[in-house]
Amino acid sequence: MTTPGQQPERTGSRSLDPHLRRYAARAGGMTASEVRALFAVASRPEVVSLAGGMPNLAALPLESLSEQVGRIIAEEGLTALQYGSAHGVPLLREQICEVMALEGISGHPDDLVVTVGSQMALDLVTRIFCDPGDIVLAEGPSYVGALGTFASYQAEVRHVVMDADGLVPEALRAALDAAKQAGRRVKFLYTIPNFNNPAGVTMAVARRAEVLDICAAHDVLVVEDNPYGLLGFDGQVYPALRSMDRDNVIYLGSFSKTFASGLRVGWALAPHAVREKLVLAAESAALCAPTLNQMVVSRYLATHDWKGQIKSFQTMYRERRDALISGLEQHMPAGCSWTNPDGGFFVWMTVPEGVDTKAMQPRAVTARVAYVPGTGFYADGFGSRQMRLSFCYPPPERISEGVRRLAGVLAQEIDLLNTFGPTTSRSLTGPQTPSPDTA
Repeated sequence: MTTPGQQPERTGSRSLDPHLRRYAARAGGMTASEVRALFAVASRPEVVSLAGGMPNLAALPLESLSEQVGRIIAEEGLTALQYGSAHGVPLLREQICEVMALEGISGHPDDLVVTVGSQMALDLVTRIFCDPGDIVLAEGPSYVGALGTFASYQAEVRHVVMDADGLVPEALRAALDAAKQAGRRVKFLYTIPNFNNPAGVTMAVARRAEVLDICAAHDVLVVEDNPYGLLGFDGQVYPALRSMDRDNVIYLGSFSKTFASGLRVGWALAPHAVREKLVLAAESAALCAPTLNQMVVSRYLATHDWKGQIKSFQTMYRERRDALISGLEQHMPAGCSWTNPDGGFFVWMTVPEGVDTKAMQPRAVTARVAYVPGTGFYADGFGSRQMRLSFCYPPPERISEGVRRLAGVLAQEIDLLNTFGPTTSRSLTGPQTPSPDTA
């Protein structure tokens, strides 16, 4: 028997979660991302994965790194294997300031918090700023890991349109004005200004000051996530938003793309008062980031030509980008368009009207190629005509083969569409994005 308002309990179902009624409300926002769901399939050797954003580590000096790690354990093991400060290893924080200086940032080690990857930094920032129901503005499309974090803290994501030059200032102003008129609170703008994940586009330098001015006028914080900023294919390094505004920008950085993702070392550079809250949140979450991992990164920066290593990565990823773009130009059917990034890991492709990339995905996997459907990069269900293609991990010849397979699947999908019409009906109205203009 149930009382009014009580949901009857289902029995005999193995899918029923016995703890469902015990979860906090915010647990409802915790769902598997489109990318994570692909890992098992994409890791199969017969599948060409254009899905995951795993960096290619083959160019790293592994033998030298192995020697350095051994020396850290032998010489400083009692420190490396012990708890550390939630701020991070002091020497590493000084070295991070030198890294950020390449992007014009004048940072102080005391305003840095070292985290378990920049993902943890984003989680901490969201935790200390967002109450349930607060609005976070994010580019459309946006990083799937960020969308998951915002959902887990019950923030409402509203996307701001991008074009080939990144976030559109007029659209940002309109989004802020609309929230204000509705009496809603916008806590921050989340942006990946350089080689955006997933769109591949870069915010034009001329727009950056305008974006900062708009946010300052509306008393809205800017969270700048910049894991790819040093991976420009022509060697250009764009000025960080943080270099233009010390007081209203929290900068998130990472060594996952420029050194080793498995070490999980990232950081947040924040105004001093915010830094104190980040330290308290970091202590609550993990006590401290792993000291050994931080010391490995610090030793690498001190003993290796890390700038030269980044140049090697730039060359390697440029070759892979070229293989992907060449394959798209050669094989993709009419009606497709895509971005052409000048850095980073990703290309964002739009397919002809009527094709649903999520519905098509199982057929692509059957053809032994994987991608990420565009819907995973929106909080509002848009993106059914888009997909993210990653060129960072497979070698060029595998990328070319993967594009050939994908083009074949897409051509079959278009043939079916022309013969039978759309196979799925969507309840969404209006444009299928905000999205970079790839036409």
